[in-house]
Amino acid sequence: MRLTPLYAAGGVERSLYRLPAPLDLDRLLPGDGPWQVEIGFGKGRFLLERALACPEQRFLGIEVASKYFRLLARRAARRGGRNLVALRGEALYLLSTFLPRGFASAVHVYFPDPWPKSRHHKRRLFDPETVDLVLGLLRPGGELDFATDFLAYGERVAELLAAVPGLEVERLPGPWPDGARTNYEAKYMAAGRPILRLAARLREPLPELWLHPDGRAGVLAAVAPPRSGDEPAG
Repeated sequence: MRLTPLYAAGGVERSLYRLPAPLDLDRLLPGDGPWQVEIGFGKGRFLLERALACPEQRFLGIEVASKYFRLLARRAARRGGRNLVALRGEALYLLSTFLPRGFASAVHVYFPDPWPKSRHHKRRLFDPETVDLVLGLLRPGGELDFATDFLAYGERVAELLAAVPGLEVERLPGPWPDGARTNYEAKYMAAGRPILRLAARLREPLPELWLHPDGRAGVLAAVAPPRSGDEPAG
């Protein structure tokens, strides 16, 4: 990791390495309200507005850019967003290391980096070998909301989600009921740029060790111990 993973809540910033993993979210942000998660919150427009509008719920945001992480932390502290905690770090690392499974009532991913070159597809948040980490956040009945202006990537995400057991995927014909959710979305809508939006609801819990069928072989090959005959000599 280039960056030490951090968290900020109530205007206080600390290292995640000071906390045991997986995170005890109820201790980090006490309460009994359901959790919503945004991965890649950017300047935090959607996350902060939703947190302020729904004080009975709890919100967790993930962002790799330090300036946006601190911008949201300052804005939340200034505007009284005490039901929000922000994490700074690479999303897939945080999902695989710090966050518990099955706790979120909603996961939001808007306009993630599409990594358009073929050799960079493995860096995508939605890849056959990593999509289980994103969906693993959802509790039964939870919803994943996704949007992108990179239509080829959006079609691939729709294809990946369609192969997940117990996940109902809806392609929205137009904007979200509450309108544009990010600055990017507002700008693209004003420009008439096509946007692919998906809403996927998890009807039943994923198996504990579920892996996407298109990525299973790659994941197992990466974690399997070497066979005795494969060990280097000497």
